[in-house]
Amino acid sequence: MKIEFGVFNYIVLFIYLIIMLGVGIYFSKRSGKSTDSFFKAEGRIPGWAVGVSIFATTLSAITFMSIPALSYRTNWAMGFSNLAIVAIAPIVVIFFVPFFRKLKVTSAYEYLEYRFNVKMRLLGSIIFMLFHIGRVAIVIYLPTLALESVTNINPVFLVIIIGLLCIAYTFLGGIEGVIWGDVIQGFLLLGGAILIIIFLFFKISHPEKAIVDAVVDNGKLLTSSNFGLSFFKATIVGIFIGGIFSSLYQYIGSQDVVQRYNTTKNIAETNKALYVNAKLAFLVIFIFFGMGTVLYIYYRQNPSLLPGNFNIDSIVPYFIITEMPAGVAGLIIAAIFAAAQSTISSSLNSISACFVVDIRERFSSNFTDKGSVMLARFVIIIAGLIGTGVALYMTVTNQAHLQIVFQSLLGLFGGPIAGAFILGIFSKRANGNGVLIGVIASVIILYFVKETDIYFMYYGAIGVLVSAILGYLFSFIFHDKKTIKGLTYYTVHEPVELFENKHK
Repeated sequence: MKIEFGVFNYIVLFIYLIIMLGVGIYFSKRSGKSTDSFFKAEGRIPGWAVGVSIFATTLSAITFMSIPALSYRTNWAMGFSNLAIVAIAPIVVIFFVPFFRKLKVTSAYEYLEYRFNVKMRLLGSIIFMLFHIGRVAIVIYLPTLALESVTNINPVFLVIIIGLLCIAYTFLGGIEGVIWGDVIQGFLLLGGAILIIIFLFFKISHPEKAIVDAVVDNGKLLTSSNFGLSFFKATIVGIFIGGIFSSLYQYIGSQDVVQRYNTTKNIAETNKALYVNAKLAFLVIFIFFGMGTVLYIYYRQNPSLLPGNFNIDSIVPYFIITEMPAGVAGLIIAAIFAAAQSTISSSLNSISACFVVDIRERFSSNFTDKGSVMLARFVIIIAGLIGTGVALYMTVTNQAHLQIVFQSLLGLFGGPIAGAFILGIFSKRANGNGVLIGVIASVIILYFVKETDIYFMYYGAIGVLVSAILGYLFSFIFHDKKTIKGLTYYTVHEPVELFENKHK
């Protein structure tokens, strides 16, 4: 069953798209001055804005729709993975941010070379680039699929508009345009979700009683099965532990987040950014899981409003299109666009940063700032077109499973790479060759673990711990005379001999 989107909704959506293009144009002149400006905004961004940007980047359109759908089907247990983000914020602030700020890195993987060797830097950087090109395609495709299932909007049009617009304002505005675009998109995300909840409250009969009934009688908050510890099912302990380890890669080894740590004027502002993001991640539990619960109550009271054999994954866009007033529905669909675009634009700028800094500038001394910015913009276009092209192919041929398999294979590297960063910070013994073998061995082990019945939230923990343990043990085999002064937590306040470490 597909619903007409309507003229007013198209107008609102068009206005939003024009505003986002305007953000890129506004910052275009300033971003083109140097790579420092294009990738780090010369430290001009306030901490609160960076925090909102990190939040918007990590909350994709898939999350905007999938969390309420998950809560609709089950309960709030998975919210404990967001609680893990709150738990790791002080760990990242105390142990990791000082090194990224101290080294003034553009790429997260520069630290891996300073501490280990160039092989570790290239492994981390190339895996990130490949993963995020694929992620661009997935983040465009999945929300397009959900919207296409309930509206009459042409899915090819959606893919092209989302992809090309992201390329345009990321190309123009650099990281500054991306971050301020994320701020707009972050507030639109939260505002859209809150609007849905408010609207639902007015449509539900006796909302207070209905919520109590849903929580007490139907287990829509937590159930007894969510408690305890099991390696084979969803318990809040396992979800929380898994969430901590899964989030570690995002906040210490993923370029799209780490790049933002040096866009503020000082370390205090960077720390503020991480705490702002943690507060928003905590808020997400109540807003998005709450939305799913309230949607469940509404359609439980009005079962005839759902078509037969309805796919619950599309419950959010379906409610927006069928129940929200014209114009307001367009605004909230714009929020879904915003969720996709904030993730995509961050991926494109970060892919560009990795290519320029970790490959072009690392292996060539013949470059200028303006030449590097031109290359950065060219990489954004190429990566964006590839991602959009793959999303278009998946839309037309409905072969998304191939891309999802590709993403899941590359995703095996996240936990092991995080293990390498942890070893670098906390171990004096760990060396480049030992850590490289540990990472590769951890990836192989994870591949086979995924074939078992172990609950998927434990994959991150297994990846991090196996990588760290094996990397440490293999380091006893190799002898590395490279200086690590100032590169571990034990010598965090000591100076670093950057040139020696960078090119050994």
